[in-house]
Amino acid sequence: MADTSHGPSSFWTQADALLRKNLTYQKRNAKTNCRLILFPFILCILLVITQSLLDHELNKASRKCGCKDVDINGNGQLEKVCGLQYSDAFQAATCSIPSPPQWPPLLQIPAPQYRAVRSEVIPFTDLPNDSCRSTGSCPVTILFTGNNQSLGENLAGNMFPSSFTVNSSNYMDSLAYNALGSDTEPKRDNFIDPAFIENSTLYYVQHQCASNSTLSISVQSVIEFQKEAACVQDLKLWRNSSSEINEQLFKGYRKGNSDEKINEILAAYDFLNSNGNNFNVSIWYNSTYKEGDIQGQFNYLRVPRFVNLVSNAYLQFFQGPGTKMLFEFVKEMPKAASKINVDLASLLGTLFFTWVILQLFPVVLTSLVYEKQQKLRIMMKMHGLGDGPYWMISYAYFLSISLMYMLVFVIFGSVIGLKFFTLNDYGIQIVFYFIYINLQISVAFLVAAFFSNVKTATVVGYIGVFGTGLLGGFLFANFVEDSSFPRGWIIVLELYPGFSLYRGLYEFSQYTFTGNAMGTHGMRWGNLSDSKNGMRQVLIIMFVEWLVLLFVAYYVDQVLSSGSGKSPLFFLQNFGKKRPSSFRKPSLQRQGSKVFVDMDKPDVIQEREKVEQLLLEPSTTHAIICDNLQKVYPGRDGNPEKLAVRGISLALPPGECFGMLGPNGAGKTSFISMMIGLTKPTSGTAYVQGLDIRTHMDWIYTSMGVCPQHDLLWETLTGREHLLFYGRLKNLKGSALIQAVEESLRSVNLFNGGVADKQAGKYSGGMKRRLSVAISLIGDPKVVYMDEPSTGLDPASRSNLWNVVKRAKQDRAIILTTHSMEEAEALCDRLGVFVDGSLQCIGNPKELKGRYGGSYVFTMTTSLDHEQEVVMMVQQLSPNAERTYHTSGTQKFEMPKNEVRIADVFHAVEIAKSRFPVFAWGLSDTTLEDVFIKVANGA
Repeated sequence: MADTSHGPSSFWTQADALLRKNLTYQKRNAKTNCRLILFPFILCILLVITQSLLDHELNKASRKCGCKDVDINGNGQLEKVCGLQYSDAFQAATCSIPSPPQWPPLLQIPAPQYRAVRSEVIPFTDLPNDSCRSTGSCPVTILFTGNNQSLGENLAGNMFPSSFTVNSSNYMDSLAYNALGSDTEPKRDNFIDPAFIENSTLYYVQHQCASNSTLSISVQSVIEFQKEAACVQDLKLWRNSSSEINEQLFKGYRKGNSDEKINEILAAYDFLNSNGNNFNVSIWYNSTYKEGDIQGQFNYLRVPRFVNLVSNAYLQFFQGPGTKMLFEFVKEMPKAASKINVDLASLLGTLFFTWVILQLFPVVLTSLVYEKQQKLRIMMKMHGLGDGPYWMISYAYFLSISLMYMLVFVIFGSVIGLKFFTLNDYGIQIVFYFIYINLQISVAFLVAAFFSNVKTATVVGYIGVFGTGLLGGFLFANFVEDSSFPRGWIIVLELYPGFSLYRGLYEFSQYTFTGNAMGTHGMRWGNLSDSKNGMRQVLIIMFVEWLVLLFVAYYVDQVLSSGSGKSPLFFLQNFGKKRPSSFRKPSLQRQGSKVFVDMDKPDVIQEREKVEQLLLEPSTTHAIICDNLQKVYPGRDGNPEKLAVRGISLALPPGECFGMLGPNGAGKTSFISMMIGLTKPTSGTAYVQGLDIRTHMDWIYTSMGVCPQHDLLWETLTGREHLLFYGRLKNLKGSALIQAVEESLRSVNLFNGGVADKQAGKYSGGMKRRLSVAISLIGDPKVVYMDEPSTGLDPASRSNLWNVVKRAKQDRAIILTTHSMEEAEALCDRLGVFVDGSLQCIGNPKELKGRYGGSYVFTMTTSLDHEQEVVMMVQQLSPNAERTYHTSGTQKFEMPKNEVRIADVFHAVEIAKSRFPVFAWGLSDTTLEDVFIKVANGA
């Protein structure tokens, strides 16, 4: 609507236009962005509140080192004294212990009700009957095997003493000669062994127990304990192989939380090839605690006593009964007073922060799919926006939002004191988050190519978010922590970006937890060289995957999502190509294509011959040339293929408005879709400004304007902002751009009353149509396609719009589809009636009315009694007249123009009025609507 000679816009001009539009759009969605950023705020605040409540609980006296009021000086004055001797097992962890106490080493004894007995699932008859469980007299079973059964039996017989002996002068040393044990669960450390402080019984293992076999044992270390020790008899059983032992252990193993059919053994030994010169033994020990019980992992603390017993048995057998290695006591390393620190951010942060960061994925994905679903992407492309600027600005746009999101997240988490952020090196965090959000955006671009519906993309996106977090927390984390799981498979799993994110956050969490507990820092750059630290491999995987997926996403977008799509080898076809400047002759392309033209349509044949002649010329001045353009949709669900467009040949010079008329389903939209690049033609082609629509659509877009059938607008952008954006795409700048926008708004009556600065989402249907027409004409496009532009307009707006189109067609070619015959006659220089995928006729409105409407329409209404007289009168005026309508006295006739004169009709009517009552009558020429109906019905 404004004349310009700037030519196609450059890469940076297009990029600038899209950037300005995105910034404006982002400004309008400030509330949505605030809600997005508030999510990690709320999560961090909840973590802080929960952490405060937990710290308050841990700071209670019951959670600190135990204290007691003691009369130290014996003067009756009590003083508060704290220490290990005044603490329970939980409090002992916080006490200062410069000299840890000594405890007798213990065996892990199965509880009486769990000791191995005969059962249906264990086919060994040498086990005791299960009746011993009711009396608590079941022995503890020791299984053994090896290459030499005789040696094995001798060594097993020497493991446990025959009697319990205690030297009162050296109590701790004398306990080392005996085999003490407990069925209590061992703890994390041995500052205070729970076997001596819990309400439980100690056991001592012997070959044979007397009837009264309970002894009192006094243990004096930092704390003095008096405990009862009950004798338990050992049962040594030979097995022929280690596989038999494994079978019995497995069948007697505790299954989850169930206590049924449990047959626990004390220990099992495989002496292998042991002899006098070689001592080689494998030991099985009991670790069957309730599923999920953390204490079960510390059973190894009671394994050393099993090793000592078998070692002593070997020494005594070969060196004599006086040879022994005494295992006198166990003790922990000294420790300073400490505080129980539990950092929730490091414990729960891996899962929660995974969700926080992954939340950006559906945001980017839905934004991309929204532009695709609303056809805004292809609308921008049809107005000259190249793929390069679109990708660069869109990527930078999402990257900026993601960077702001992550920056605010890290800063806020650090400010409120979450150690997950403060302990770990910020350099590593920045690199990790930066690489990941780039990878996440690349994945979103790739996934968006396979979605066309926002709701579906949103559901799938959020399922991916929560599914990744849950799988990471309950599956992937277990694989990482399991040292037996192959490291190669860990790398394979980390190829999934969500697991890479989880692994990185997991490493941050582990270093935070350790640093907080030890009072040191978290992860540093030097830690990346640690073989157990997976951060280095995660960074490498994510960086390489980012580059690869970005390339793949661009490739898939070009093949699947860019309008009609491109050939999978498009990068080879376009390599080194510049903008084409010569008109291509399609003689070879026409071979083998069918022409669906009836020989009784001379105007259509003449148009085809004109096209063929133009194609032979070295250059052309015609803006549009369609050469046997065809579109066939393949058959589906047993239905035959659909011929939507049957060989259209058409030539339009600049300055001509060509109107396409036709009933619904005639193929008009399919024809327009091929011309604007939404679909590819099945055969044939078309040339716009001398460029082939099959191969050079990107160049055609720079000189094309489109007013689609449905308004493709951003709901939050104003009419002025729409025109500014598309004007910039057409290379309008500065004052020329402002002037063009204002003229466009005035021409379609969107300038006054603040309408231009109202968001398009608040426009009426008619206002949106006027804005769409203004968009299609801004920037002086050489070819414009208007698909029913006046739909929904009131008569005044429609008349004004017609004037706009009349002025616009002076220097450009316009193809217009409409169902309004009045509009077609007012705007179009030539018309084509489109029926069943093919042109039935071509010509200007007068030619078509003259060719298909060579008759007058005579209408008369009388009483029923005089209908026959009306028929006789018409036959006298025109013998070949044909009655086309008859009901309740009203009759309509078509009279050939060459048989009747208008004066004769008026004279006959006057005579008829004198003979009988005439209620109404009329004589009209053929309308374009009559021509349309006649051609359509004839086809």
